[in-house]
Amino acid sequence: MTREEYLEAAAKRYDELRDLNLITDFYDYETEFVKIWQDLGREVLEKNISDPGKDKRKKKPYDAGLCNHK
Repeated sequence: MTREEYLEAAAKRYDELRDLNLITDFYDYETEFVKIWQDLGREVLEKNISDPGKDKRKKKPYDAGLCNHK
C-alpha cells in the first residue's frame, strides 16, 4: 500500500468520523469509532498482505512432539 492509497482510504472515512460528533451517547460514539477504525485497519492489512510470495515452496510445520532427542 502506498502513502497515497492510505491517505485515500483514510479520507473516505473522514466524513464518518466527523459525523460522530453528532452522537451524544459516549457508548454509541465509541462503538461507531471502533467500527470505522477496524474497517480502515482491515483495508490496510489486506492491501499490505495481498501479494503472495514468489517462492512456491511452503514451510513444513514443525511438530515438537514428534522429535526424538537421542
